[in-house]
Amino acid sequence: MTFTVETPTTDAAPARIATETASAPVEAAPFPRRWLGLFAILAATLLNLLDASIVNVAAPAIRTELGGTASTIQWLAAGYTLALAVGLLTGGRLGDMYGRKRVLQIGLVGFLIASLACGAAGSIELLLAARFVQGAFAAVMVPQCFGLIRDMFGRDMGKAYALFGPMIGFASIAGPIVAGLLVDADLFGTGWRSIFLLNLPLGIAALALGAKVLPAAAPVAKGLKLDLGGAVLAAVGMSLLLVPLVEGRELGWPVWSIAMLVAAVPVLALFARGQVRRARSGRTALIEMSVFKKRSYTSGIGFVVVFFGSVTGFSLAVGLFLQLGLGFGPLQASLAMAAWAVGAFIGSGASAGFAPKLGRKVLHLGLIVMIAGLVVLWFQFGAASAPGTWALAPALLVYGIGMGMIFVPLFGIITGDLEDHEVGSASGLLESFQQGAAALGVAGLGTVFFSQFAIGGGAAESMGAAQWVTGLTAVLSVVAFLVAFGLPKQAKAEH
Repeated sequence: MTFTVETPTTDAAPARIATETASAPVEAAPFPRRWLGLFAILAATLLNLLDASIVNVAAPAIRTELGGTASTIQWLAAGYTLALAVGLLTGGRLGDMYGRKRVLQIGLVGFLIASLACGAAGSIELLLAARFVQGAFAAVMVPQCFGLIRDMFGRDMGKAYALFGPMIGFASIAGPIVAGLLVDADLFGTGWRSIFLLNLPLGIAALALGAKVLPAAAPVAKGLKLDLGGAVLAAVGMSLLLVPLVEGRELGWPVWSIAMLVAAVPVLALFARGQVRRARSGRTALIEMSVFKKRSYTSGIGFVVVFFGSVTGFSLAVGLFLQLGLGFGPLQASLAMAAWAVGAFIGSGASAGFAPKLGRKVLHLGLIVMIAGLVVLWFQFGAASAPGTWALAPALLVYGIGMGMIFVPLFGIITGDLEDHEVGSASGLLESFQQGAAALGVAGLGTVFFSQFAIGGGAAESMGAAQWVTGLTAVLSVVAFLVAFGLPKQAKAEH
């Protein structure tokens, strides 16, 4: 999943909203065709949001046709988010160097080619490789969207974000529903492949419209040199964490898997040290290291990791439980999860109105609502009989409402104590952490699920596995509740 927007509204895919809002004063007059441009940007953003979660319901059908193991199912989601997390460290700077419109179009073309490759993949290895390329081009595409909003709307950015927040909150969890409908429909005999081919008409429309109406502003940092070495170190460090988490359980935790986990620490430490050196020498760094001196910001990173890791991992586990455990078809599974998406939409819309008054308290309120839904689900998974299609809907609705309440204000609150010049780098870094957390959540909670449930096991076994994951998700939500006390009391724009 990808969320973010900042005040006037904040949601997670829009992490760079904070970048564009607070880093520089907005003086330009609104762009004349801004609403058509916003539609093109929204279409590009939706492609990323849907593809981040769309495989959660389609994964069993993919595995049936192409083969693979339990770890394959996890890699279908984690590979995309890992590439996105690492790519976001440099994706935003590409727009500064070569122009946002041009880079957005390049990223969109690459994303569509990778989507076509996913839909045409003849083996699981080719599909996983194409998913990784998808995530990499999404990292090129997504950061440009929110810089272009600033260029087009000027002082009226709040009007654009007011529409963006609820839309993104809904789209972030709608992927499994769309996947279930498409796989069940089996359009032209494409089956699961249609979830990737769907990107083509939406992306082509965004390309065509964007070419006509998006502003082609000159690059703001022409000649800037990217820290490619730092990006490689970050990628290696994240991979050292992720690979053993996904593969280790299935292989019996061999020595190399433990060694990789241990090696991740010095590699990531070397990356951080390199960023400090670059900043001190006056060279461009991927990360503004001064933000780590603020306890409220480091608390925000902790919150993002725990919150998004638990939400993404739980989403995958629910989809697997319904299909592999209860034997639901893709459509039935998507209908069972529909209440979650509806709740996220309601929560996102509601929180856009009262978050400015409540500030940090809205995060605590959202987490309380989420935990309440999880408690009900925990008891349902522990029942003697398997739930029907609609039995989980009330609890998932409650959980989704609480989750949606957090999406909108989160990044604006986390950056509340930062200086204006720090907000851009800090927001981009938060979004990268968010995607990395999503990959780790899929790996971690997915591993917990499969440690309790073997593919082909019965409904009772799957319910036990789902109960384990639900309990851990509730514990992580409590941890996020406690960490939230370290965040600023109000969002940046309200200071």
